[in-house]
Amino acid sequence: MVRNDLFVNIPSYFQCPISLDVMKSPVSLCTGVTYDRSSIQTWLDNGNNTCPATRQVLPSKDFVPNLTLHRLIQVWAAQSPAVSSQMVRAWIADVGSRRFGALPKILDFVSGSDENRRFVASVDGFAAAVAGVLGNAGAGIEVLESVVRVLDLVMAGTGVQREEMERLILKSDIDRLSSVVLVLEKGSSDSKIASARILEAIAIDGESKRAISEKDGLLSELMRLLSSETDSSSLDSVLSCLIAITATRQTKTQLVRSGLVQTLASTLSESTHPNSIAEKSMRLLLTISNCRDGHTAICEDPICVAAVAERLSMKLSSSAAADAVTVLWSACYLNRDSKAQAAVERSNGLTKILLLMQTNCSMNVRKMCSDLVKIFRVNSKSCLASYDTKTTHITPY
Repeated sequence: MVRNDLFVNIPSYFQCPISLDVMKSPVSLCTGVTYDRSSIQTWLDNGNNTCPATRQVLPSKDFVPNLTLHRLIQVWAAQSPAVSSQMVRAWIADVGSRRFGALPKILDFVSGSDENRRFVASVDGFAAAVAGVLGNAGAGIEVLESVVRVLDLVMAGTGVQREEMERLILKSDIDRLSSVVLVLEKGSSDSKIASARILEAIAIDGESKRAISEKDGLLSELMRLLSSETDSSSLDSVLSCLIAITATRQTKTQLVRSGLVQTLASTLSESTHPNSIAEKSMRLLLTISNCRDGHTAICEDPICVAAVAERLSMKLSSSAAADAVTVLWSACYLNRDSKAQAAVERSNGLTKILLLMQTNCSMNVRKMCSDLVKIFRVNSKSCLASYDTKTTHITPY
């Protein structure tokens, strides 16, 4: 929040849901939601009989003081000084002059709010000053971690400076990409996530994708993280990064030979991961399937093919379902791979394909499903051998 050119980082739970200001006298309704007394009183005096946040009808308009929250706000107010725009500019100038002690202050500031991030992004010389630290041979790992986290927060919070950051990191005479790889190797979990997100953000064209993917040690480190991480946020960022930079045949081949298909098969087989992990794994699998090594590895891994077929019965977005069907269609129909066909049959994939055909899928997906049904109908000795692919009597639950 900015007032009189002063920035104040306000914890969200200290803000009134109505006024968005710090609550001076927090009170709680019967719904459990806390508001500033003056804001909720005005709301009720205007004839409203619902909780503004939940929209529930209030059985009682009484409210009680939230004394605990009030004390927490008082403690916070005494310990959280405001930051002026001049102070932020001075911190950025310090970093540009290689005085890295200001980096934690900048990180704390940009962690506060989108408003803070937008302001930092607007300061002339910010990107050059902070990204420039990546090329400083004397910067320790803690300094580099602060840098990547600041850059990640500002780029994610403002949606700008991708092109400038790509130029500063990839097209500079100074090697700055090595520092990002170093943070991937030795940084904290949050810093590794930030590094992967920066790499994804600056992979904006074929040239930048190639420069990143061909950096010594980078692909192997991403593969190590993908196979060893259990945290969903880390997996999500690594998968997004790999999807963004996997463009050349050389990159795809290197990933396949590093065991990517087996790793993705394991990820897809893990039911505890959120859907986003499965969908990005499917997209990456599709990306590498159009190179010879990738296609061969997929067909020769029955666990992978079965995992893709199994995912068809789960809640996937339309694009992820299309990715899954394309992988199966390429292996089982286009290339007539018997191992892949057997893996789909063992996982009851035909039933899942038939059910998918009854959904509101695209014409292209429906056509690939129809091709797959024909293949399995020829192979099957059961009653499905006479199944009519134009049927509409199966309704998914």
